[in-house]
Amino acid sequence: MVRDVDEKKKRKALRKLRKAAKRAEAEGGPGLSDWEREFVDEVEERVEKYGSAFADPDKGALSEPLSARQMQKLREIDKKSRGKGGLKRSSFKTKSGASFQPRGRDINDDLETDNGPPPRDQGPRLVEPTGTPPSEPSRPSKSRPRPKLRLVKNDGDDA
Repeated sequence: MVRDVDEKKKRKALRKLRKAAKRAEAEGGPGLSDWEREFVDEVEERVEKYGSAFADPDKGALSEPLSARQMQKLREIDKKSRGKGGLKRSSFKTKSGASFQPRGRDINDDLETDNGPPPRDQGPRLVEPTGTPPSEPSRPSKSRPRPKLRLVKNDGDDA
């Protein structure tokens, strides 16, 4: 059953198919795989014979000669023939040749490495306000008696 498709659209689709195939099969071209060659031949034959290369209305607009999927495959073959790669690169892969550059600041740049960490056996030292060298902090001697709790009786308490 021949479907009524605009002649201009049919010619355009056929021209794209033939041009992509010719460019791929040229001397310096990448060539077509068996599947791609068969695809181009069958789609070209159907467009010439029926005016369209698909019959299911769910696969594309009935006013177009190629379905959406056929157009996508034609674009991939065209890119391959031009040397731009046939398939789209995934966005999850890293680009080759580009080294990773973090956008933020590195917290290790702020550390002072020449002093190193303070020794564990020394605690904080007191600095005298006069500018004299620091001395050992004074600790209470064991000879001084500890203060004792004394109860003081008030005159007003009746106990």
